[in-house]
Amino acid sequence: MRFQKDKKPPLTPPKEGNSVTCTGALSFLKSFPQKLLAVFLIFVSCLAYGQFEIPPKPSLQTSVYDYVNLLPEGQKKALEQKLIRYSDSTSTQIVMAIIASTEGENINYLGAQWGQKWGIGQSRKDNGILVILARDDRKIAINTGYGVEGSLTDAMSRRIIQNIIIPEFKKGDYYQGLNLGADAIFQVLNGEFKEDRTFDETKGPPLSSFLPFLIFLIILFILWSRKGGNNGRGGRRRGLSPWDVIILSNMGRSGSSGGGFSGGNFGGGGFGGGFGGGGFGGGGASGGW
Repeated sequence: MRFQKDKKPPLTPPKEGNSVTCTGALSFLKSFPQKLLAVFLIFVSCLAYGQFEIPPKPSLQTSVYDYVNLLPEGQKKALEQKLIRYSDSTSTQIVMAIIASTEGENINYLGAQWGQKWGIGQSRKDNGILVILARDDRKIAINTGYGVEGSLTDAMSRRIIQNIIIPEFKKGDYYQGLNLGADAIFQVLNGEFKEDRTFDETKGPPLSSFLPFLIFLIILFILWSRKGGNNGRGGRRRGLSPWDVIILSNMGRSGSSGGGFSGGNFGGGGFGGGFGGGGFGGGGASGGW
């Protein structure tokens, strides 16, 4: 005698409602941390193996370094003297570096490394500012030393870039963009511009204020899980140092051969006592056009 198995009812598509939507949402939420971590792993890997070579600190320490001869000599000297005069009267050193490309390096990270390596600003005040213009990348960054981050904030640096510098760059007038940008930086440091930092207290601080802490934790996790550097391969850096972690976390408030420096026009005077050993920690902002 044969026993006939009970036939299961055919599967029917679920009714329209919350079941499918909730399942998809839960799936996305479960995978989101992994996706976020993957993005940061790629980002940090690119930083760790960047190809841009920061030039050695020059013997003549002045305010404008045009490695691609972008500015005519007269404009370069005028800008250079303007920045030197400001430094003489305030001790705040503002340096502008014009390069062809960052060679894939994050321009904010590069700026913090560069400012730290050269020691722009005074050692006890950390009042250095480095402006980097990458001509071929069409990017510019304002990098601030620790001592000026309170007045020239990331948000204010971004406003100067977007509202003052980039409009001139779009016209093809690089000198005017840098010149007006310098004027705006002077005014901010002199207290003539104030940033509105108010927010609705009933809603608490903005969510973006927690982003640096989140990035800091993620980078710490990455460093903890790493074993060694880059296995002895060439390049400018061998993994990330604790100071790199500080830079990267601060960037979250805003983010071997390479560029070469065979050319460049350096002339005129320089800072009286040279760079004073100021420190940088990743403050500032960047933009493109």
